[in-house]
Amino acid sequence: MQTTSTITCPKCGGTSVETMPTDACWFFYDCRHCGVKLRPLSGDCCVFCSFADVPCPPIQEAQQSGSPSGCCGAG
Repeated sequence: MQTTSTITCPKCGGTSVETMPTDACWFFYDCRHCGVKLRPLSGDCCVFCSFADVPCPPIQEAQQSGSPSGCCGAG
């Protein structure tokens, strides 16, 4: 399982490598480049699933096990 992911801001295109928590979701993320507050897109559980190159650890686990994807303890 990967625990780092690169978030790309949809407003300015800035990228930041972040360590993803394995026991919680990030529902908000402040872009380090332009300051915009990112929120998950509709249908996504967290900012990693919406704006990063690697989905959050709970989604990764669900994909590996073939389980229905339940993020951060949900589902």
